[in-house]
Amino acid sequence: MINPNLIFTLLFLPLISFVINGLFGRKLPGSIAGMLGTISLLISFLLSMSVAYTYFFQVGNVSGSYETLVPFQMTWLQFSEGFSINMGILVDPISMMMIVVVSFISLMVHIFSLGYMKGEDRYATYYSFLSLFTFSMLGLVLASNIFQTYIFWELVGVSSFLLIGYYYQKPSAVAASKKAFIVTRFADLGFLIGILVLSYYSETFDFVTLTERLVPADSVYSQAASAAGFLGISALTWGLVLIFIGGAGKSAMFPLHIWLPDAMEGPTPVSALIHAATMVVAGVYLVARLFPIFSLACPVALDVVAWTGIISALFAALIACTQNDIKRVLAYSTMSQIGYMMFALGVSGYGGEAGLGYMAAMFHLFTHAMFKALLFLGAGVIIHYVHSNDLKDMGGLRKVLPLTGVTFLIACLAIAGIPPFSGFFSKEEILLAAYYANPTIYIIALITAGLTAFYMFRLYFSIFWNKQDAIKKEHKHEHEGPVSMLLPLVILAVFSAISGFIPFASLVTSDGAMLLTHFHLEFSILPVCLSLTGITVAWILYKKSSAVPGKIALKAGAAYRAIYRKFYIDEVYEFITKKIIFQFIARPAAWFDKTIVDGMVNTAAAATQVFSLSVSGLQSGKLQHYAFYFVGGAIGLALLFIYYLS
Repeated sequence: MINPNLIFTLLFLPLISFVINGLFGRKLPGSIAGMLGTISLLISFLLSMSVAYTYFFQVGNVSGSYETLVPFQMTWLQFSEGFSINMGILVDPISMMMIVVVSFISLMVHIFSLGYMKGEDRYATYYSFLSLFTFSMLGLVLASNIFQTYIFWELVGVSSFLLIGYYYQKPSAVAASKKAFIVTRFADLGFLIGILVLSYYSETFDFVTLTERLVPADSVYSQAASAAGFLGISALTWGLVLIFIGGAGKSAMFPLHIWLPDAMEGPTPVSALIHAATMVVAGVYLVARLFPIFSLACPVALDVVAWTGIISALFAALIACTQNDIKRVLAYSTMSQIGYMMFALGVSGYGGEAGLGYMAAMFHLFTHAMFKALLFLGAGVIIHYVHSNDLKDMGGLRKVLPLTGVTFLIACLAIAGIPPFSGFFSKEEILLAAYYANPTIYIIALITAGLTAFYMFRLYFSIFWNKQDAIKKEHKHEHEGPVSMLLPLVILAVFSAISGFIPFASLVTSDGAMLLTHFHLEFSILPVCLSLTGITVAWILYKKSSAVPGKIALKAGAAYRAIYRKFYIDEVYEFITKKIIFQFIARPAAWFDKTIVDGMVNTAAAATQVFSLSVSGLQSGKLQHYAFYFVGGAIGLALLFIYYLS
């Protein structure tokens, strides 16, 4: 049996680290705050591995299928006899995979930051924020009910706000953190409404009970949710789509993606943690968690997931081909790869071979965490050396950053889907699932795969080859980085190379049963050839300094400008907010508030003041005034009595 105490320990260690570093970190000498955070994450990672091993290889597999376990649950809020909010721990294949991924990537980021963030004024604060984020993410993936998930979901949002805005002295960082927070708040409103809709008809928040009540077509709960509707769409569909909107916001899916590129204003290791393996895959995890309901009870909602994913994947890949900021290229790459995971879930069925897309999405989530974290940390080393994010300031760095160059190349090969690196295996499974389920999505995914290889090797050649004289004299005495920065690169490079050989189909599937998969050589030829073509084009254009890319951009004209300007989506949002919402909604609302509401309140206050001034003389405290009022009143009463008696 899974020991809940081990799970509590791995969950609350980062929280303890957050409290200690947050309250007392500034008083700790040297790098003690960083070491405290790193050691707590190391222990959490080891415990995660222990719990995952126990589940996968000892207690979880019963009769060839992995069971869902709830080793701990307590009632938090009791609304009625049959309806309450519980706090619990859910153990199943995806929660076990996620705690390993989150704790491992967070550990790598903690180690890397020991060197990268050394000398920062708010060093302890940085580590406290990292620990809070890790605690929030672990709590999210272990939650046993959807309301508990929402609580940790919001904690993840707060943590990312703090980390993105870490350099609060920079106006751009403050703006980026606010943008991320506000955009995801709009999405989270949809998530909350979706939770309320589903819980209203199912009369539960628990994931297990939700599935049991909403999946069977003959269930009274499912029939009620399907019969009720709005605008011709069932309440069940509305609930699931609204929940997906929350996930799309966190995972930066089109059109809620605008916060992700700006979020690169945070420290580079933060990007490796938030934008590679944790926060941005929360939306993927959410759809996977509710997948039986999406797939079996409401396939229409799953179609929304599929098309949102594939549009986001292609959209981001096109933009990544034109960007010159190393972190923004990786940000759009992340959006594109998350889109891959989303459409893989969207084209998947439930159980057996039909569930190939689900398994492939989770597999790609795992492999992507490794090579994308490696890319971001490698970018950190490069920025640390060059002191710039702009590709124009780079070139020829393979000679001075040899280890970074090799590990960066491994990550690029992995994300491009070149065998035998990890990304090849997971991406091929996604393409195979799309091929059988939806030919249109498959073709778009193929195009995206070729673009991915192109923009990643455009990035690689621009940094490590291209301008051979780009190594400036002021950098000649600088070194690649301390061991704390290079060790995570090596570890992640190893996993980026070999994690594709993990028998993932026997561990994480849609129904918990082992899925038999086969390698299809003839199927892989076309995707690999497209990737190699993309690499070749990048090699021709960017291996050496050339004017050809600039000429191509000029010939492309308006099309290139539109892609470079990110299809003007930011401008559209700005126009809608400033010219429409602010002008026609906010201004009239502000006028009504200040003129009507405040006017009524101010008028009442003024009337009260006039009345109080007029009667204040009655309480003057002067004896002669009171005597005058007394005598006057007595005379008045006397005259009144005389008048009536006469």
